[in-house]
Amino acid sequence: MRTEHDLIGDYELPASSLWGVHTARAVDNFPISSVSIGHYRNLIRALGLTKAAAARVNAAIGGLEAEKARHIELSCLEVAEGKLDEHFVVDAIQGGAGTSTNMNANEVIANRALELMGKSPGDYDIIHPLNDVNRSQSTNDVYPTALRLALIFEIGLLDQSLTDLKNSYEAKAREFADILKMARTQLQDAVPITLGQEFQAFAVSTSKDIDRLHELIPLLSEINLGGTAVGTELNTPKGYTKKVVAELSKLSGVKLTSAKDLVEATQSSGVLVTFSSVLKRIAVKQSKIASDLRLLSSGPRAGFNEINLPEKQAGSSIMPGKVNPVIPEVINQIAFTVIGNDLTVTMAAESGQLQLNAFEPIMARSILMSITYLRNGFATFTKNCVDGITANTEILQQTVENSIGLVTVLSPQLGYENATKVAKHARTKDCSVRQAVLDLGLLTDSEFDAALGDLISLARRR
Repeated sequence: MRTEHDLIGDYELPASSLWGVHTARAVDNFPISSVSIGHYRNLIRALGLTKAAAARVNAAIGGLEAEKARHIELSCLEVAEGKLDEHFVVDAIQGGAGTSTNMNANEVIANRALELMGKSPGDYDIIHPLNDVNRSQSTNDVYPTALRLALIFEIGLLDQSLTDLKNSYEAKAREFADILKMARTQLQDAVPITLGQEFQAFAVSTSKDIDRLHELIPLLSEINLGGTAVGTELNTPKGYTKKVVAELSKLSGVKLTSAKDLVEATQSSGVLVTFSSVLKRIAVKQSKIASDLRLLSSGPRAGFNEINLPEKQAGSSIMPGKVNPVIPEVINQIAFTVIGNDLTVTMAAESGQLQLNAFEPIMARSILMSITYLRNGFATFTKNCVDGITANTEILQQTVENSIGLVTVLSPQLGYENATKVAKHARTKDCSVRQAVLDLGLLTDSEFDAALGDLISLARRR
């Protein structure tokens, strides 16, 4: 064992532990979610890169000895590469505005750097977590910077998941391009469209959300690194802020800029509210699509039964042969969670006070949870649902020909009065629109087929 000391007193730790007293107290104080910050790979990656940038610049202009800086940087890069994730043990939900996360990073980086030098963890007279690793920094600029950088990394992953889903919708749109069906407004028969047009609308809706996601990157790229405690650049050497932002840009491969007003940037969480809102938008729209698929596949014999969803598992412990739309249902539940997380982010951002928002950890946890759920949810939605959807063409054809809404299509050809007669005849005789047209002698079978063919041609042109 080794003993470390802080303002509270002494604390005994395993001799080989890479975290120290500050991390240990946070573990004791925040047994909340059972999800550690090490669970969020991109957050730890971003922390490692942020600390590495600071070490490089401090060595160049801030008086950090070259040998210390070299080993600190090597340790930081191991953090960024994911080699030390298991040592990031503080709970994702924590008091202190992210101080516990920053302390965890400082201690792990310092102790791993000591190991790389052939020294023992805890030899802080050689490399100190705060005096050296945290030099020219504060939780209040490191944590927000790392979070924003992590979210940029996460956008790339969510983009891929959404793009795969969009591509799946587009493939179905092409597959179903010649299949007519009845559109519905307010759950009532409207006018014919193709099933392909219905799925193409899903694809376009998804594509628009991918665009909204990328619009967030410039907002997230404006960081407050170098502002330290409240944005005044206290305890930083001259020129540090500009250089450390440039260094982090180089290390991360992301073009970052320093906020125009570091005081404002340190206290404001506006970009996190915007980010969360976009995630909510994505979740709501895909949940609506999932609900549409559940409705279109409902029954199958006592419902719409227009499409078939892949059968993935037994649906009941009491009703043999029942299969439920479990994949769309999980998308709905993910959306409910994301909507709730967005409310959490909203309240946390509103509750920040004066020069710092103390509640960024719960915002980080909520947003990262939402991204993880959406990314994984869309992957299973694509693979286990959309890719395998098939159309019930005979049922779709019957609903088109039986729907009174079809007379709207025939109205330009027949005239409004004759189209009204067709609708009335179909209702009173309880027959299809095709049969009504034939009974009234307004069109032949081939002319009726040609009218339906024109609809498909129109859909293809679009």
